[in-house]
Amino acid sequence: MTMPPDKPKSAPQKAMEKLGLVRDIDLALHLPLRYEDETRITPIAALQDNEPAQVEGVVVDCQIELRSRRQLLVRVKDESGALLLRFLHFYPSQQKQMAVGVRLRLRGEPRIGFFGREMVHPVVKVVDEGTPLAQALTPVYPASAQLPQAYLRKAVASGLARADLREILPAGVVPRGLPSLKDALTCLHHPPPSASLAALEDHSHPAWQRLKFEELLAQQLSQLQAQRERALLEAPALRPGPGGLHEQLLAALPFRLTGAQQRVAEEIAQDLARPRPMHRLLQGDVGSGKTVVAALAAAVAIDAGWQCALMAPTEILAEQHFRKLVGWLEPLGLQVAWITGSVKGKARQKMLDAAASGEARLVIGTHAVIEDKVRFAKLGLAIIDEQHRFGVAQRLALRNKLKAMDLEPHLLMMSATPIPRTLAMTYFADLDVSTIDELPPGRSPIVTKVFTESKRHDVVDKIRGAVADGAQVYWVCPLVEESEAVDLRNATETHAELSAALPGASVGLLHGRMSPGDKAAVMAQFSGGRMSVLVATTVIEVGVDVPNASLMVIEHAERFGLAQLHQLRGRVGRGAKASVCVLIYSPPLSDTGKARLKAMAETTDGFEIARRDLDIRGPGEFMGSRQSGAELLRFADLQEDAPLLVAARALAPRLLDAHPEAARRQVARWLGTKAEFLKA
Repeated sequence: MTMPPDKPKSAPQKAMEKLGLVRDIDLALHLPLRYEDETRITPIAALQDNEPAQVEGVVVDCQIELRSRRQLLVRVKDESGALLLRFLHFYPSQQKQMAVGVRLRLRGEPRIGFFGREMVHPVVKVVDEGTPLAQALTPVYPASAQLPQAYLRKAVASGLARADLREILPAGVVPRGLPSLKDALTCLHHPPPSASLAALEDHSHPAWQRLKFEELLAQQLSQLQAQRERALLEAPALRPGPGGLHEQLLAALPFRLTGAQQRVAEEIAQDLARPRPMHRLLQGDVGSGKTVVAALAAAVAIDAGWQCALMAPTEILAEQHFRKLVGWLEPLGLQVAWITGSVKGKARQKMLDAAASGEARLVIGTHAVIEDKVRFAKLGLAIIDEQHRFGVAQRLALRNKLKAMDLEPHLLMMSATPIPRTLAMTYFADLDVSTIDELPPGRSPIVTKVFTESKRHDVVDKIRGAVADGAQVYWVCPLVEESEAVDLRNATETHAELSAALPGASVGLLHGRMSPGDKAAVMAQFSGGRMSVLVATTVIEVGVDVPNASLMVIEHAERFGLAQLHQLRGRVGRGAKASVCVLIYSPPLSDTGKARLKAMAETTDGFEIARRDLDIRGPGEFMGSRQSGAELLRFADLQEDAPLLVAARALAPRLLDAHPEAARRQVARWLGTKAEFLKA
C-alpha cells in the first residue's frame, strides 16, 4: 500500500520553523513584544492626539475622493462626536465593508488637526451593538512578513494550552511573590486589563521576574554541573622542581614582577599542582603583563616533564608571543616549535615532528595548532590567548586534542577584554578568574583626543612634529569585510598622503591581504625603529609591542567597537614617553558612536571601558553569546536582574545536591543543547 505524500507546508508553517517555533514549549516561550488594549472603548470626543485608542461608531458617510490622490474617506459617529477615517491604499471590498449604517470597532492613532479628529489606516472590525470586548490585552508577537499576527496568536495559544508547564522546582525554592510558571506565561500572553502595561513592557512585572529567575537558575545549574563534572576528571599534577626552569626563568627576567603578576602566577601554579583540570581565565588590561604569567605557567608544566601549547588568534599575535618566549626560554636550553598556516613544507614537518616526539616542549601557533596532523607526545597545559576570538568548537577541539594517557589537560584562557562581575558570574560561572589589576611601572599615561574629519590636516601636522622628535606613529584604518577592497584602497591612499606629507620619513603599510612574510618584514622594520609611521588596518589590534610608539591615530573611529578601540589604544603608552591617541570621526554620529567616543575620552581603565561597553551593547553582543552564535540568555538582563542572578547562584548548589533530577529537568527545559556551549 502506498503512503499518501506529505502535505506541503504552508508559508506560515515554514516561517514558524524559521523562528524556531517547533515544540509546544517553544510557542509558550515566544513572548509578546508589546500589547494592544482592546478591552475598552474610548469616546471619540475623549481621543488624545497620537495616543493609540479603540473607538466604536456607526458609518455616516463613505466616499472616494480624487483631489490630490485617490483615497477612501469614511466618517463614523458615536454619541460624543465624529471621526474621519482616511485610507490611502484600499480595495473595493473595504468600501463595501464600511457602508453607511454599519457599526465599526476601530483601533489606531488619532490625529487631531484643523479639520477635527482623524485616523489614517486604522484596524477595522465590523461589529454589532453589544459585541463583547476582549477580556485581556492583545499580544503583538515577534513575527515575519509570512506570519500574520492572527495565525501566530492562534498557534501560540494552542502551544501554551498543550505545553507541559508543571512545576519542576521543589516548594520553597522560588522567591516569594512570584507566580507559578504556568500562571506567569498565561499572564504574559493574555494579561488582564488591570495589569500594568508599563511593568509588562519594561519586564519588571512579577510574571517576567519568574521567567528570568527560571532561566538564570538553569544557566547557573548548567555551569555548576560542568564544574563538578570536570572536578571528577584527572589531570597531571604539575609541580616544578627546585632550581628548575620556573626558578631559572624568574631569575633571568629583565624586570621584576608586579604584585598582581606574582599573585596570579601563584594562583595558577597552585591549580597546576592539583590532579584535576585547571579551568582558569586570566584577565588583565592591555599592557598589564599577561604574557610573562603565561610563560611562568608554561615553565611549571615543562619543569614537571610535560609539554605546553599556546594558541593565539592571529599570526602577528602568535609571533609576538613566540619572539618573547623564545627570548626568555631558549637561553635556558628550551626548544620552542612554531606552527601556523604560513609554515609550509619541510619547515612545517620539522615542527610537527618536534611536537610529536616531545622534543619541542613548548608549541606556539594559531588555529593551525588544532589541525588533525598536529600531535603531541605528552601535552598537559593549553594556553589560549584572546580566548573570546576563538569559537566554542575550536576551544573544544583543543581540549580534546590535548587528552593524553586518559588525562584531561589544564586550560588557561587569557583575555585583555576585562569582564564585568555580572558577566563573570553568568557566562564564566564555571571558571576560576585571575585578574591582573596593576600595570607594570614605567608605563606612560595615554591622553585620548577626539577630532572631526575636518581637522585631519591638524592631525597630520601633529604627526610631523612627533616624527621630528623621534617618535613612532600608528595610523589605523578600519577594515570591514563587506567592503574590504574599498577600505584597502583607503589605507593605500592614506599611506600615499602621509608619505607625501612627511618627506624623508619612512612610512610603511600593513594590511590583511599581505603575505605573512611581508607582514613580518614590515613589523620588523617598525619594531626595530627603522620606520617612523605605520599605516595599518586592524591587524595590529592585539599583541604588537613597540615601546617607542607614542602616537596613534584611529581613522573613522565611529566604525570600531569600544573594546576594539581600547585594544588599539593599548598599542601606545608602552614605554616611558607620554602618549596620545587621536580618534577621528565622520559626522553625523549615532548615539552609540557618541557613547563609545565619550567613554574613550573619559577613561583608560579597561574595567570601566568593559562596563560601559556592556551598557552600550548588552551582554549577548558583548560576549558574542560566548562565541557560540547562539544567545544563551533570552529573558534575563544581567544589568537589571543582578539580584535574581545572586539568588539563582546561591540556590544552584543546594538544588543540585538535594534535588538532582529537578536540576537536570530545569537545565533541559531552558537550555537544551545550548548547555554544551557553557562547558567550553
